[in-house]
Amino acid sequence: MPATIPEPTALVGSVIRLDPIGKSDLPALFAAIGRPEVFAGGYGGGPAGYRDTYEGFEEFALRYYAWDEQDKTFVARILGGARAGEVVGTSTLADFDVKRESAHLGWTAWSPTVWATAVNPEAKLLMIDHLFAHGFGRVKLQADELNDRSRAAILKLGATFEGIVRRDMRRADGSWRNTAQFSILADEWPGLRERLRERIEAAPRV
Repeated sequence: MPATIPEPTALVGSVIRLDPIGKSDLPALFAAIGRPEVFAGGYGGGPAGYRDTYEGFEEFALRYYAWDEQDKTFVARILGGARAGEVVGTSTLADFDVKRESAHLGWTAWSPTVWATAVNPEAKLLMIDHLFAHGFGRVKLQADELNDRSRAAILKLGATFEGIVRRDMRRADGSWRNTAQFSILADEWPGLRERLRERIEAAPRV
């Protein structure tokens, strides 16, 4: 089937629900990810992108997220339990190239309260499934070369390391970052998906 850019829709798993972002989500998103340790690894352009007030974060978010373009930014909410409905982070699908059947999954940030839980693997499963169901054949994932945490998390998904793109983009402090690039192909996904489901089942709940 030819690749088609997905329309905004909710993606529902067993642990989280991913909803298209709205500006009304920003206060809850700030409460979740408005922390220096989230930006330390490279999110938002790195530590210099961090804002310690809601007003500063709102200004950042209105510029950082593509509100009126085809990019698909999601906020993640916990399903069930004492924290049901709580926003715990965000991730985005973007750089859609329907001719080459390629898209990019990135711009991901989670509250430290859900690090090392089922949240990140389930978000990746839902979003990658969504892309392959719309005919895409390749999903790109990437991280700052210096972000060992994100690089390890991407490899744990089963993505293939493709190399380092040198002097790829500016960090918030004006320095240039090298980007570690990875990918997952549609024909690799069935096996990786099963492994990811097993991880989600075994991971700590929130």
